[in-house]
Amino acid sequence: QVQFVESGGALAQPGGSLTLSCAPSGISSSIRTMGWYRQAPGKQRELVARVSSAGDTNYANSVKGRFTISRDNVANMVYLQMNSLKPEDTAVYYCNTDPPWRTGLTINWGQGTKVTVSS
Repeated sequence: QVQFVESGGALAQPGGSLTLSCAPSGISSSIRTMGWYRQAPGKQRELVARVSSAGDTNYANSVKGRFTISRDNVANMVYLQMNSLKPEDTAVYYCNTDPPWRTGLTINWGQGTKVTVSS
């Protein structure tokens, strides 16, 4: 069974930094394009960063230059370094493959990790 366990979310001040971690299980993330998604209150879930199996990265314009996605293929982990945090970064953050992993018709989302940016 494919699962994603996210951690590292917390309350942070504007301008602060956080590092999120993702531990996929049931798949080898090294051969997949992995992504970090977020869902803010009242908004749709969006892809904010992705890293291909070759290491190529892409970012949403809203986080470009502030967030960095990385992966540790040995440990089968995916990370999101978030710097210069803004209140609009407040959301629940999820990791998944890109496109998101499906079991049948159901997308396998983890529980997510909550990031709150506020003074």
